[in-house]
Order: sequence, then structure tokens, then C-alpha cells
Amino acid sequence: MLSRLVLTDFRNHAGLALAPGPGFVILTGANGAGKTNVLEAVSLLAPGRGLRRAALSDMARSDGPGGFGVAATLADGVDLATGAHPTAPERRVTRINGAAAQASALAERVAVLWLTPAMDRLFTEPAGERRRFLDRLVLALAPGHARHTSRYEAAMRARNRLLAEGAPDPGWLDALEAQMALHGAALDAARRRTVDALAAALAAQPAQGILPRAAIALDGWQGDEADLAQALRHGRARDAAAGRTITGPHRADLTVTHVDKGRAAASASTGEQKALLLGIVLAHAELVAARAGQPPVLLLDEVAAHLDPARRAGLFARLAPLGQTWMTGTEPALFDAAGDATRMAL
Repeated sequence: MLSRLVLTDFRNHAGLALAPGPGFVILTGANGAGKTNVLEAVSLLAPGRGLRRAALSDMARSDGPGGFGVAATLADGVDLATGAHPTAPERRVTRINGAAAQASALAERVAVLWLTPAMDRLFTEPAGERRRFLDRLVLALAPGHARHTSRYEAAMRARNRLLAEGAPDPGWLDALEAQMALHGAALDAARRRTVDALAAALAAQPAQGILPRAAIALDGWQGDEADLAQALRHGRARDAAAGRTITGPHRADLTVTHVDKGRAAASASTGEQKALLLGIVLAHAELVAARAGQPPVLLLDEVAAHLDPARRAGLFARLAPLGQTWMTGTEPALFDAAGDATRMAL
């Protein structure tokens, strides 16, 4: 959990300092006040581009110097900082306890998960969106997953460029495919371990809970390092013609089913899809707390707005044991049942 958060020239916040407590952190205010911006800042304490997937230059305050900073202190005293310098607004800088670090190293210090209104249609969007969502879930249980993912994708991009040249060097292709096989098999195995564990946790949920039950599975390529290396080698001509790599874990998809209605989540109503997604995030947070001994920091944007009072109270009761949960809303009354919390009006 975070014990301190300081924003400098981030979005609409010229300077903001918060001292969040260990439980609920509730941010309220009118639309445009900057509530989601605070959550986005916290999401940058994880590898990747944050909950909006925005360019770094877009995160800097529009009338500021051009760069921005996000600094936090964890409950164990570790200091994290990330941002961009005004002279290099698209180059991310990350520090851990004052020392320069790769953004992927943040996953070893804290797990951050989020749910935003923009994710409401995750189950009907292209498979790439569900892979990104799944990879954030995996990262909370396997911090090295970010490194395997980035190295696999870098090797794949290099292989695609080489194949496009028309007469690629076979030895260089062998080397790139060996890198893809090594990291691709590792990231696929981590995904499958996470999906299997989360599927079991979801199956154990009560049938009459506050949220509909979901079943999940991973669809797509499966195999070990040797299998992937062989598939890539045999698929060179096909991939060269297609202009992309056809086989591999980058083509996987997370499938979700509404158990109580026996149909794919993509066919459920918008409200049901929101509830299914929330149920997956909560079950995963519980799984991380049980396995890692420390729950993730949860960022829930406008999560209470469309719930009736009874379901809101049930949601808060389920969230309470999960450590630090940041929530936003336009009305403080939405969180009356949340009890003790760090509350801030923006």
C-alpha cells in the first residue's frame, strides 16, 4: 500500500500531496476535478502506460513546464518515483529509493490493478485488450512477467522486419526465434498458471453473491520453448507473406463466460459485463492477497455509481479485507456505507 503520494505537474494537478491510509481512499468531486487523474498517477507505479494508456507527453500539465513527476512511499518505506523530464517528454524515468531503475522493476515492489468505465466493454473489444488486462493480473503474481513480455515482443518485431527484407539471414532468424521461444513459453506458462488459479477461485464463489459468477479460460497457442521455436521456424514463409507472426502467445485470448446464464460474457448486457469484470478483479485481488501475502493496490473509478445501496454495501464489505482500495465518485453519499476511510474532495 501507499503511505504517501505526491504529484507534480501531472494532468490538472500542479502539485498534490496525499497521505492515504491502509483501507479505503475515497476521492470525490465534480466531473473534471481530476479524480481519475489521481488514479492514473497511481497506475504509473506499475510497469506499462497506466490506466489510460496515454503518451507521456499527454500526462504533463498543459500549462506546465512539459514534464511531470509521480512519487510515492510504500508502507515498508520504499520510495518509488516515475515521470518525464521537460527536455525529454516521451522518455520515462523511474527511480526506486533514489536509484535509476527499469519500469519493469516496479512490479517487484507493488502490484497495482484498476477498473475504469472505459473497460466496461472489454469482452467485446479485440483480443489484444483482454491480453493486456490478463497480463496485469499475471504481473501481480509473477513480477518477472513484464520482462518476458517486452523481450518477446521486441524479438517478434525484429523478426517481422527481417522477414520483410525478402532474403533474411537464417542465422539471425534462428537467434530471434530462440529469444521469442524462450520468453514466449515463459509468458504463456505464467498466463496459464494465473488463469488456472483464478478460474478455481471464481468457481469457489457463492452462487448467490453480490456479483454474477464468471468462468475464465485461456484460448490460443500452448506449448513449451521447443514447440514454439519449431512453429516459428516452419512458419517463416507464411509469416513473410502475411507481414506478421501468425503463431505464438501474442495471439492468445481470455475467454469469459457468465456462469449463471450459461453464455459468453460478450453476449451479456452492459451491466452484466461490468459486474462480471468487477467479480474477476475482486477474486484476483483475493488470490494475490492469499498467495503473495500482500494484496494489490486497487483503483476503482466510478465503481459505485451504478450500484443500488444494498449492492454498494456488499461491495464495500468484500473490499474491506483487501487492503488499500482507491475509489472515485461525484457524490460523497455514494460511500456512506464505506465506514472509516481516507476521504478527499477535489
